[in-house]
Amino acid sequence: MLEIVVKTENGERHVGVSAEELAALVRRIGGAGDRFLVVQRIPDLPDVFAQVWHEAGGDYTLEYRDGAADRHFQATVEEPGAVSAAAAGWARQEPGWDDGPAWSLLDLGPVREAPQLDLGEDERAELERRVREVLVGGYASRAELAELAEDYLVTGDRRPVSREQAQALADRLWLERVAEQATWQGETDPERLSRAFAALEDAGITARENFTCCRGCGQSEIGGESGPDARGFVYFHTQCTDSAAAGHGLTLLYGGFDGSSETTAAIGQEVVAALEAVGLRTDWDHDPGRAITVTPLDWCRRLVG
Repeated sequence: MLEIVVKTENGERHVGVSAEELAALVRRIGGAGDRFLVVQRIPDLPDVFAQVWHEAGGDYTLEYRDGAADRHFQATVEEPGAVSAAAAGWARQEPGWDDGPAWSLLDLGPVREAPQLDLGEDERAELERRVREVLVGGYASRAELAELAEDYLVTGDRRPVSREQAQALADRLWLERVAEQATWQGETDPERLSRAFAALEDAGITARENFTCCRGCGQSEIGGESGPDARGFVYFHTQCTDSAAAGHGLTLLYGGFDGSSETTAAIGQEVVAALEAVGLRTDWDHDPGRAITVTPLDWCRRLVG
């Protein structure tokens, strides 16, 4: 598997695809509404990406940016196989991956630097605190963090943080977290959690991470996530993520789709067993009316983007 995320014009997002799957996506693009794809490495880094544009009947335009807007290169490639080979080589950072295409440096004009934030100390601290909180949760992309930073202090007609300032702030904090996670070794607790949720999904229990904003929305929307054979569900919402990231453990909400307390209790037992199977400890007294808490929990979720 390639450590990349592929985003397509039609809104698809593919995480951790194989070289063969990447090649299939390259061959697919060309029709209306599906003419380009963007490839980012995991974790996403500012101004580091590759992208492909293609319209049916024409050549492929392959581009990559190497850390800054003034290092943005473009090449025209005839065959999709050469495009996907170059993109896979870029993803793996293989020496000589760019030897084939005839690259040219694009002149995208002057780079505009974001002005310094004009905020008081308290507002600046509060803004950074909130962005960091969501960042440590580990589910937001750089774009989502920038949107949060831009909107967080808005009141009435006052918008004290511009889009450029918000992106600069989000990128700075993102890079700090990327450097921090480079010191982590082995499987982390959130990765164990994801493994347990995948096993529950395979067993017929709809399992969703960081799902909706609150319990009310989660309870009303989880049914729409479930297939016809699902027996029950388990999820945690964004407020639960914030709590886990702050070191307070993770609250899991669960239930059966038939509404009975017996089924809910049985689903709870399966959830606890799946978590224990991956080495996570839980606090639950088998009461179907009580949430399951995963604790202790070291919330080191690696960023994707």
